[in-house]
Amino acid sequence: MEKHVFLAALERVYQSIEKQIPHYMAFDEDRSIAGGNVAVCIIDESGQVYGKMYGTDPIRQRAFFRIAWIKASQVWITKKPTGKFEELVFAGKLDDAPYGIERPDFIGWEGGQPIALGDMQLSVGFSGFRGVNDLAIVVKAVEEALGDTRH
Repeated sequence: MEKHVFLAALERVYQSIEKQIPHYMAFDEDRSIAGGNVAVCIIDESGQVYGKMYGTDPIRQRAFFRIAWIKASQVWITKKPTGKFEELVFAGKLDDAPYGIERPDFIGWEGGQPIALGDMQLSVGFSGFRGVNDLAIVVKAVEEALGDTRH
């Protein structure tokens, strides 16, 4: 995919996320976590990092971007959704040694997932809502913006 096409697609994803934030803010559980200060981090196959922060509090945005980056980078390294990777390791179904992530550094929370964008594999982390909604907002944004929800 050409760079300008990819960047235009990312912009549509960011716009879709922004439009969805009020929907999730209607839930007390999600509103109380970050007060609408949320972040998405996207890492492409080459390790290039992209992202966007939303809200009005730069300190909270920074904190949630940090978590989104940890989620995305773990997915980039393991090629597995956050939460699922830890589940496999702790069930003895996957050796974590080849991944180089020490167990205290496992993120553990949902919200990091691999997403296919055409022939590109992206590692995406989102933070600021409950884990299940962190996953859902990204899937919906990709679906709306790109028509591609393979992940």
